Amino acid sequence: MDERVIRSKLDSLARCLLHIEEDCPASAEDLLDDYRLQNNIVLELQRSVQTCVDVGMHILSEKNLPVPGTMKETFDSLGRLKIIDAKTVEALKGAVGFRNVAVHAYDEIDYAIVFSICTKHLDDFRAFARQIMAVTGGANHEENGI
Repeated sequence: MDERVIRSKLDSLARCLLHIEEDCPASAEDLLDDYRLQNNIVLELQRSVQTCVDVGMHILSEKNLPVPGTMKETFDSLGRLKIIDAKTVEALKGAVGFRNVAVHAYDEIDYAIVFSICTKHLDDFRAFARQIMAVTGGANHEENGI
């Protein structure tokens, strides 16, 4: 598989996570009061999820496996292949659920949940990246937040 593609995508993921951390306010209430921050953070979370899906699809494609029918199935497939662990599978499937609300029902976003993701669940994305790099033999991404 093309490690350069994976490295590039994981670098992009690291930048998204950094932007989320930089923009995350001190409290959920502060997020509720700032439409600009809401937009920035939700966009970066969407990009983070999409980047993880893209990495997964790249790996599955390189293995000549069938294309998953849904984004969540991408992570199920990676889990079955022991590329990512069960905890990461479930965490990223939950992230896909959030992404779907953000894209398709953005008027229903619960910003308390967004704040929780920003403060408690960014490590789910980092775990994904570390597990992918361990399997693909790529470079360590600790220098950029992964």
